[in-house]
Amino acid sequence: MKFLSLTVTFLLVGLFASAQVLPSFQLGIKAGANFSKFDSENTFNSNNRAGFYGGLWARVGAAGVYFQPELYVSGKKADLVSESTGEVNKVRFTSLDVPLLVGTKFGAAGIGLRLNTGPMFSLILDENQSFSQAAGSVFRADFKNQALAWQFGAGLDLKKLSFDARYELGLSKINKSGYPGTKLNLFTVGLGYRIL
Repeated sequence: MKFLSLTVTFLLVGLFASAQVLPSFQLGIKAGANFSKFDSENTFNSNNRAGFYGGLWARVGAAGVYFQPELYVSGKKADLVSESTGEVNKVRFTSLDVPLLVGTKFGAAGIGLRLNTGPMFSLILDENQSFSQAAGSVFRADFKNQALAWQFGAGLDLKKLSFDARYELGLSKINKSGYPGTKLNLFTVGLGYRIL
C-alpha cells in the first residue's frame, strides 16, 4: 500500500509542477555503482559491497509526469557471514535489470530535479556462479534466477547529463527453499548521458 501511495503522490505533484507541457521522448546511456546487501531473518549477516551497472534508459512524458523504462547489466556483490558458524562467503553474480519507473520533473531550460518510483525486474545472467554455487556452504538452499524489487529515487538533469541516486527494496525472496525472508536490497548512484 505504501508503494501505491508514493506513486500516486509523485503523479499528483507532477500535475502541478512547473515543467514542460508538450510530450517528449528522450533516450540515453547510463552507468554507475551499486551497493548490495542481503536481508534475511536471523540466518546470516551481510556486508555491503560495491558493484557496477550500465545500460540504456528512455523517458516519455508531458506536463511534468514521465514514464522511464531502463535496461542495464548489473554486477552485484555481497559478503555473507553465517551467524551460526561465522563462515564468510563472497557472492558475486551478474543480472539483467529492467526498472519501469514513473516520475515527476521540476524545472525548465534543460535543468531539473526528478523524483521517481516503480517496479524492477531482475534476471540472473551469470551461470558460472549462481547463488546456490556461491553461497551454498552458508545457505544450503536453492536460489531463483529472477527477482522483483521496487525502486525509489531522485535525479538531477543538467542539459544532457543526469545524476541519479536510488534505493532498491527487494520484494521477492531469492531462495526457492531453505531460509525464509532472503531478499536483496541495493543503493545505486549513477551518471547518464542523453543521446536523443
